[in-house]
Parts: sequence; C-alpha cells; structure tokens
Amino acid sequence: MAEGSDREGVRDAGERRAAETAATEAADGETAATEAAGTTGAADGETAAAGLVDGETVTVARPLAEPDLAAAERAATALLAALGLDVTAPVLAQTPRRLARAYAELFAPRPFQLTTFPNDEGYDELVLVRDIPFTSVCEHHLLPFTGTVTVAYLPGARILGLSKLARTVELFSRRPQVQERMTEQIARFLHDQLDARGVGVIAEAEHTCMTIRGARAVGSSTTTSSLLGCLREDARTRAEFLALASRRG
Repeated sequence: MAEGSDREGVRDAGERRAAETAATEAADGETAATEAAGTTGAADGETAAAGLVDGETVTVARPLAEPDLAAAERAATALLAALGLDVTAPVLAQTPRRLARAYAELFAPRPFQLTTFPNDEGYDELVLVRDIPFTSVCEHHLLPFTGTVTVAYLPGARILGLSKLARTVELFSRRPQVQERMTEQIARFLHDQLDARGVGVIAEAEHTCMTIRGARAVGSSTTTSSLLGCLREDARTRAEFLALASRRG
C-alpha cells in the first residue's frame, strides 16, 4: 500500500509540474503575443490605422486603454499629499479630480477619418500647411511642450484632405512624447499612408520642462525636422520646402 501511495504521489506531483509548465508556457505565449503586437504598432508609427478601408478613407484611432479616473484621482491625491500639500483644504479639494481628468484629456487624441482623393489632375508640386498648433507632454517630466508643426508632402496617386494633416499632428502629440520622435512619427505615418513621393515635417516648440524648472531657459525654443523621399534626396525639392516653410506673411 505504501508503494502504491508513493507512486500516486509521484504521479500527482508530475501532473502538477506538467500543469504548471503548461500554464507558464501559455503565459509566456500571451506575453510574446502582446510584445509582438506592441512591436508591430511601433513599426507602424505607433498608430492604429484600423479597418474600414474603402479606397478613400481609413479610420485612424490610437488604441488607448480606457482611463481609470477614480484610480488616477486617488493617485493624484497621494502625490499632492506626499509633496506636502494639504489636500483637505477647500482650495485643493477638487484638484486631484481635475488633475486626473486633465491628463486623461491630454493623452487622448481624437479618432478621425484619413480622407484621400484621387489626384486626377496629376498635381506634382508640394502641398504644405504651415504652423499647425499642437500641445504635447514631455514624457520625462509630464510637463507640457507647445508649438507649431509645418507639414508638406509631394503627392503620388492620391491627395489628402488638408484638415487631416492637423489631425495627424494631434494623433502623435496627444501622448507622453519627445519632440524628436513626434516629428519622425508624423513624417513616416504620412509617407506610408499616402504612398507620397516625399514628406517634410518641421516642429518648433517651447518645453516647459526646461523653461519653468531645471535650466529655466525662459524664451528658448526647440526645432526638429524629418525629411523623407524626394524631400531628403533631391536638393532642389528640399530647398523649396525649406523656403516655403520659413516664409511668413
């Protein structure tokens, strides 16, 4: 009887180990799938250009998890208290709620239709929109940086509804960001979605993370650029873009 009990115990232990191994492998598989999905998103410019393609429009929406505002409010209360503020004071009673909702708004670009039209007239010159305003948040300090973006593209078979250039800027700015990445993401997204012959993006911004704290470099601004396709490879096209981008009045 003892030998039978021992055998059963060994068998049960083996079955438990097998079950644990299977569970671990399943969890690893889910993790790998999640990581792969994240990698794909990054490769595509960290956007979701999802379904609904009819030859003229693509629905664009960054897949954001629904914010847990109650948890964010509790965390904001804890943060303010940890910084020595009296969160029970009447003037601060609603501040954690407002703070949570403010950041939820800053991290939520609006979905939009990336509407394109056939380039029936064979237009082959630059399309440029200057000074598109944006607000983003420095991912290092969660402080705002604000400025303007100038976007240009050299059309191929299709042209883009002009308002969608502004929507694209919002798509990549409404999240924790660095300006260098944002500039590159805007350019690559438009280049890929439009199959454009060239794209140019220039962003200029003031970063409050370096103007109101740290270096306190009040009045400083940062300029970044990204040039793809003909705008990078052809000197005359690049010069035309830079001249048009800098023109005022």
